[in-house]
Amino acid sequence: MERVVVALVLAAVAAAVAVLTDRSRRKDAPTQPRTYAAPLQVDRADFLRPDADWLVVAFTSSTCSTCADVAAKVAVLDGPEVAVAVVDAVEDKDLHDRYQVEAVPIVAVAGPDGVVQASFVGPVSATHLWGALAELREPGSVPEGCGAGGHGHEDDPAEGPAPSDPG
Repeated sequence: MERVVVALVLAAVAAAVAVLTDRSRRKDAPTQPRTYAAPLQVDRADFLRPDADWLVVAFTSSTCSTCADVAAKVAVLDGPEVAVAVVDAVEDKDLHDRYQVEAVPIVAVAGPDGVVQASFVGPVSATHLWGALAELREPGSVPEGCGAGGHGHEDDPAEGPAPSDPG
């Protein structure tokens, strides 16, 4: 009888070890693709000239080679009705964190209420950027096919590389 009890205890221990070993060998859950997106809304008080009709924000990084080009295209849009902000990942880390910006460049065009009406993730052509803003300011002003879409980056080999991690 004593041998049966010892055999049962050994079997139980072996089963427990097998279960624990199986759990430790279990594969991780499948990885999810990282999505990089522009903020859906911004607090206009976070940026200069919150009273301007439109705000164009370029989230950039000094370590991003494409960002300087995007910042230059955005800077040209500055005017009486359009406020422009270039937000660097190092100098303005708190704003990148606040708006959960994980890749650069990202351009967001927000109306007076802070709702983002158009955005671009990655490099953007001047035509697409300016066309999107013109269409928002005066709907119907941009002919079809002239880059007034403004909701995300259209893949164009001439545009350059995909967005980069600002870190």
